[in-house]
Amino acid sequence: MENNLLAEAINLSLFGLGFVFIFLALMVVVTTMMSLIIKRFQPNLNLAATANIELSSEIDLKTETIIKKAINMHTKT
Repeated sequence: MENNLLAEAINLSLFGLGFVFIFLALMVVVTTMMSLIIKRFQPNLNLAATANIELSSEIDLKTETIIKKAINMHTKT
């Protein structure tokens, strides 16, 4: 009786692991195919148009004082 129960448990676990492996492999293949299809039909992005954006790294005086006070408050403890 226990031998049969152990065989059924191993059989069930192998079928379960096999099903999960097949499902994940199929999901990888489908995702790769979708990615290739999207890359084929999507127009190329014009990166030269976005390169002209200037980012300002200057911080106004009020924001700078707030940041300094917050740093001082957290480093005191």
